[in-house]
Amino acid sequence: MSILRGAVVLITGASSGIGVEIARQAAERAKALVLVARRIDRLEQLKEELVREHPQLQVHVCGCDLGDRDATREMLSSVEHATGGVDVLINNAGFGDIGVFDRADWDKTERMITLNVTALTYLTHRLVPRMVERARGGILNVSSGFGLAFMPGFSVYIGTKHYVTGFTESLRLDLAGTGVTVTQVCPGPVKTEFKDTLGNFTGADVPGFVEISAADCARAALRGFERGRALVIPGFVIRMLMLLNAISPRWVKRLLYAPAARKLRQVQKTAEEDRQNQETQAREAKT
Repeated sequence: MSILRGAVVLITGASSGIGVEIARQAAERAKALVLVARRIDRLEQLKEELVREHPQLQVHVCGCDLGDRDATREMLSSVEHATGGVDVLINNAGFGDIGVFDRADWDKTERMITLNVTALTYLTHRLVPRMVERARGGILNVSSGFGLAFMPGFSVYIGTKHYVTGFTESLRLDLAGTGVTVTQVCPGPVKTEFKDTLGNFTGADVPGFVEISAADCARAALRGFERGRALVIPGFVIRMLMLLNAISPRWVKRLLYAPAARKLRQVQKTAEEDRQNQETQAREAKT
């Protein structure tokens, strides 16, 4: 039986990218979708689309900053009252950053940890007891291939995704035999707005043959989830790269990444100096 069939499914980060595609595909089987994100206008647009395509589907829109604990608690209480309880939680919300750690903006770093780690854990802690009590339900954590690897320029983001990997694997063991499915999806590059939030100062882009579409990522994630898999890695190329990563000794990867790390530091320094010069020139032009 499909874990999504007739279920109340809560999806975070549902205003764009993978979250939108998960909502579209889950709508075919779910009883109700709870769409959670900060950009409520986008959620309303998605709701209109989903209800038009699936007239029997209940869609609840929740504008919520998951970094705000009180707002999150209030949102969950409202959802539980409106739906009778969530059967499936899809933790999709998250964002990243690029750059060497000592040059990172702390406020952005803290927001990233709060959303990628704390909010995900809190939502799971709030919703999973009811699933265990009913002996059915599921948790799908949308992580990253970085949750299985490391490289320079993404220290905190990678750290948050390693947390998701460890948490999900251990949670799956904790819930074994309860009827609750626990899966994580670790995609590589996906064609979404995620890259726009990185603040990529390098000028480099991901090779097209590595990227997959958000729809393909969502399809693989939901298929693996409904089959009860522990780990889903969408896309042939990234699966091969992750296999190569898994069999490569850490000391070899450190040696290979070291020159790239030094180059990244210099590029970031130059980019920041250029930006500061441009800002200075702009201020002087106004005076």
